[in-house]
Amino acid sequence: MIQGTGSDVGKSLLVAGLARAFTRRGLRVRPFKPQNMSNNAAVTADGGEIGRAQALQARACGVPASVHMNPVLLKPQTDSGAQIVVQGKVAGSASALGYAAWKPRLLPRVLQSFACIADGADLVLVEGAGSASEVNLRAGDIANMGFAEAADLPVILVADIDRGGVIASLVGTHLLLPERERARLRGYVINKFRGDVALFEPALAVIRAHTGLDCLGIVPWFAGARRLPAEDSVALDRAPEAADRAGWVKAGAIKIAVPRLPRIANFDDLDPLAGEPDLVIDMVEPGRPLPVDADLVLLPGSKATRADLAALIAAGWDIDLRAHVRRGRPVFGICGGLQMLGTRIADPLGIEGVPGDDRGLGLLDIATEMASDKTLRAVAGREPASGAPVQGYEMHVGRTTGPDTARPVLELDGAAGPRPDGARSADGLVAGCYLHGLFASDPFRAWFLGRLRSGRVASAGFEARLDATLDALADHVGAALDLDRLLAIARTRS
Repeated sequence: MIQGTGSDVGKSLLVAGLARAFTRRGLRVRPFKPQNMSNNAAVTADGGEIGRAQALQARACGVPASVHMNPVLLKPQTDSGAQIVVQGKVAGSASALGYAAWKPRLLPRVLQSFACIADGADLVLVEGAGSASEVNLRAGDIANMGFAEAADLPVILVADIDRGGVIASLVGTHLLLPERERARLRGYVINKFRGDVALFEPALAVIRAHTGLDCLGIVPWFAGARRLPAEDSVALDRAPEAADRAGWVKAGAIKIAVPRLPRIANFDDLDPLAGEPDLVIDMVEPGRPLPVDADLVLLPGSKATRADLAALIAAGWDIDLRAHVRRGRPVFGICGGLQMLGTRIADPLGIEGVPGDDRGLGLLDIATEMASDKTLRAVAGREPASGAPVQGYEMHVGRTTGPDTARPVLELDGAAGPRPDGARSADGLVAGCYLHGLFASDPFRAWFLGRLRSGRVASAGFEARLDATLDALADHVGAALDLDRLLAIARTRS
């Protein structure tokens, strides 16, 4: 089990790299994360949802993603509450304080999923969540040492040197753990190192003197991480400000403005676009207007559509959007973004929060009503005008109807034949659909960008580039860590 001294120390990336490295050795490797918190989710082959990071790790292993790889997924809906997804299906919602009562009854389900993943595997790489030393959350813990004890696993600590204080984070984590939990520690990894490793060598003796632990390797900064899907919106906080980027974007580049919504979800939809040369994603923070020179405004998915719509209006972006359309420039919405573009969003059952009925942006003649049954499915189809193939997944609770759905954006494959998805305004400037992942299709992305800028041809091979990056990550991690020693540690499980 790989646990961290804090959040965002690089556990997910290390697991993905190790998964690909050990898989290339011929081992049957599987990822597992008992509890995750993220609004970046993926639909699995068995019809549920898990954290995006575990889907990427499954890809690194060369196997389909399963709901058992991440049996508990917490999807934040407010600053203090989250939807609880258990083995791929919504089980309820709870406040941060109320979730404590859930944990004891979740542990059997988590252990059941772990057994399913371990069955037939040579190696299971288990990822912790947050910090191993969050002693205030230790009662009933299923994410870190609580799970390690229940499943009887050896543990490796990962610490992030890039944020500073790495010696204190390792020594402090060790100090806060009770003796029985310290006994599970087999060593530690220093992650995200920049510069000359020799300068850090004196620190190794200090850490060993205070903890008795060996350093299992120092992993340099991996620049290619930006080409892999981010686990959650913390990654957006580290992204360069679009205003700063404007200086190096060369003339003629396509600019896509994306309002940074408080509960933005599945924003990895943007990754294939962000990887394009001569294209910039301008992630617009509240307090800054949508740029007047944007070629497209893209409204992303949301975990709390009505709340994010209210935030969009409070930021004044609704005014900017209407001005953008009056200038003859397009707007595109995905999932929650599509719903916001309509005339009305109703949530009579309080599926995403307080029950209510809100007026939408009115840029599409559609209306959405939230329903208790959630659509979760992997699908394929095509863009009708060009015939460009698409594939991805649907993950939503809304049902959208209205005149503009008569002009669908996509035709998706169904048991009874093609079915429409999305809506488009009569003038074609405003459109949206429910399909996440559509921009990963090279032909569709080329067609879409060509409509934004005549003659623009998209680069090909997004999926191939993703796998190439995973291979590079495996090489990177394998060069820094002793894989044989890590495998030997994994086999010490009694």
